[in-house]
Amino acid sequence: MYAFTFERPDTLDNALKLVAGGAKPLAGGQTLLASMKLRLSAPEQLADLGACKDLTGIRKEGDALVIGAMSRHLEVANSAEVKSAYPALADLASRIGDRQVRAMGTLGGSVANNDPAACYPSAVLASGATVITTKREIAADDFFQGLFTTALEDGELIKAIRFPLPKKAAYEKLRQKASHFPLVGVFVAQFDSGVRVAVTGAGNGVFRHAGLEAALSKGFTPESAAGVAIDDSELNSDLHATAAYRANLISVLAQRAVAKALG
Repeated sequence: MYAFTFERPDTLDNALKLVAGGAKPLAGGQTLLASMKLRLSAPEQLADLGACKDLTGIRKEGDALVIGAMSRHLEVANSAEVKSAYPALADLASRIGDRQVRAMGTLGGSVANNDPAACYPSAVLASGATVITTKREIAADDFFQGLFTTALEDGELIKAIRFPLPKKAAYEKLRQKASHFPLVGVFVAQFDSGVRVAVTGAGNGVFRHAGLEAALSKGFTPESAAGVAIDDSELNSDLHATAAYRANLISVLAQRAVAKALG
């Protein structure tokens, strides 16, 4: 490590002042601290958001679930409100990383970081959720913009995320054993208006799959998902898996997710 100053603001206003002055916001730290140890990131000042009560809390608002940005994965996984209103989201949170990651990592930190293989972005995108920031509200379809890139502007922090509640939903993934990130993950959510399907781990960032969405909107069955051809031309190919293998995983995991959602 190297020398840096550490601040722990107790209000969102104080946090914003620090960030405006150049401080790097620290949420769960599961990515930032690791990158600092590797000298890939070298902030001179950290602003730990852990004491900002404005960024916590889980509540139901009408037909939606609003979750504070600083909610830990473990809190989402164990929340009776989430388990009741959106069990697929609680299930996803319960299987992120390992115990330490779940105890320290946060919803807002994961979404703001937008790792191309993170679990939470798939839930946000498949849900058609809204990212509530200190400046505005951003639709999920407009928020994720590729590899570690989002619509967030300098000095803008995520306050909470509003999840519309689907009729049925499920998340399935194949975990990469070394990193615990999904090699591929597929989140399926059925609404009255149709089905949304988001894929993580397979491309340059989380993305929706139009073919699966169209097929599953017509018939919400594993067989409908199985009938969709998955194009591998823009999928990742690396030492862990070829693009063709990832394409096959998308199909298999989508089928499993639908079967799981149907119970």
